[in-house]
Amino acid sequence: MKDRRMTASPETRPDLRMERHFGDRVVACYTQRPRNLDAMLAEAVAGQPETLALVDGETRLSYAALDEEVGRIAAGLAARGVAAGDRVALLLGNGAPFVVMTFAVARLGAASVPLSTREQMPGIRHALVNSEARLIVAEAELAGIVPPAEEVPHLRNRVSIGAADGFEPYAALRADTAHTTPADVDEEAIASILYTSGTTGVPKGAMLTGLGIIHSATSFVHKMGLGPQDKTIVTVPMNHVTGLVACIHAAIRAAGTIVAMRVFKAPRFLELASQERMTFSVMVPAMYNLCLHQADLSDFDLSAWRLGGFGGAPMPAATIERLAAALPGLGLMNVYGATEVSSPATFMPTDQIAARRLSVGQPAPGAEIRVMDDAGREVPAGEAGELWIRGAMVVPGYWRNPEADAREFVAGFWKSGDIGSIDAEGYVHVFDRKKDMINRGGHKIYTAQVESALCAVAGVLEAAVVAKPCPILGERVHAVVSVKPEGVTEDALRAHCAAQLSDYQCPESYTLTEAPLPRNANGKIMKREISQSL
Repeated sequence: MKDRRMTASPETRPDLRMERHFGDRVVACYTQRPRNLDAMLAEAVAGQPETLALVDGETRLSYAALDEEVGRIAAGLAARGVAAGDRVALLLGNGAPFVVMTFAVARLGAASVPLSTREQMPGIRHALVNSEARLIVAEAELAGIVPPAEEVPHLRNRVSIGAADGFEPYAALRADTAHTTPADVDEEAIASILYTSGTTGVPKGAMLTGLGIIHSATSFVHKMGLGPQDKTIVTVPMNHVTGLVACIHAAIRAAGTIVAMRVFKAPRFLELASQERMTFSVMVPAMYNLCLHQADLSDFDLSAWRLGGFGGAPMPAATIERLAAALPGLGLMNVYGATEVSSPATFMPTDQIAARRLSVGQPAPGAEIRVMDDAGREVPAGEAGELWIRGAMVVPGYWRNPEADAREFVAGFWKSGDIGSIDAEGYVHVFDRKKDMINRGGHKIYTAQVESALCAVAGVLEAAVVAKPCPILGERVHAVVSVKPEGVTEDALRAHCAAQLSDYQCPESYTLTEAPLPRNANGKIMKREISQSL
């Protein structure tokens, strides 16, 4: 039997070395890496100036043209006072402006704060106030959910894609000359703040650094064999860690091509994949399922599609089999990760995907994964415990949230909240979620946040939100709500949640009752019993 510590610890590779970062962390890092995100883009521009970098509808930019556009927008931001260390919020859907803004902000040494376009004003307000963003770029149709000036005093500039009252047009950001002198940004500096909900229901700002993002992007390039010849269609939200790191930054690290897709529709995705000769994808399993259910793959020329990465949820065996039959040249790769690990913590080799379907793969280069019990002791190989993850890709903590840092980080390890195991061959298995979470087609929903919104409705006594199985999305959101005798209508609950939560967080079905919810001897609601009764 192999020593589990050897298989679960950082890989011994000539291009990795142990380095000290973030104070007292000693982690395995790639020896050859750009110093920061702007330097990563500069490497791609220098090596592949005429290679197609970005496609968004009719917009097609080479790396040289992308660099020029980034420089002009960076100059416009600088003219509005954005400087190193500032935060710039992005309330943008998938498209060229998101990519350009990401690197324009990086060129100035500021940090981007990507916000979900499916969020509502309370969530937007929290992120803007907490991050103290000084400028926001938003889609015109989303301008109405940006809080008024008196609620976000640090927000000095508002810019919109399209016309919106009180917002400066995005085109005005484009300066006549490009900002070509990048800020001297240390790789440990914060590059992006991504807000991720916790078990308390209060979103926390995970601080992604240049070091972590570049390490993860390099791992994607290495594990997927990416290069300038590769193209990806970004179907997942660019404002999510997968879209940001696994798609945008991985493609730039490879000097490959990013094709933006604003809304995923399976037939249109397959048509675009054929037209653009897409070579690799990173999507949630539900998207692959929709491709199989909503279209005949033989109607499209998908011969260039060689690799399909997936994560966020298990891939059903039937889906793997149907994809193998329809696209024998497509290799599937399971990738397990999280915002706090800057995307990937594990990769499953493509030749093992069918045989090890229940595993999420082996630790990513430089990742150290341990399985710990509640007392903080490592458990034997094959036994279940909480997955703790350490490495250069792990964020240094949460933005201005020392309580969460103390709770979720130990000696450089991030306590994932996922229950799993590592077998004798070093393959990681994820069994369940220690944190009370629903996984709806790759969107992670913390039930405490939804329950908090429900309990704010007059007449609601208590609420329990549980997962309802779904053959396409994996899980859907179901709410069991105990109400006062005078009653609360389902329509009222739906309207309230729609105004307070992202659309994917809103319960899709309800059970209303005047009876108390079942509790155990300790007073905790027994969600397992509730789920079994559905």
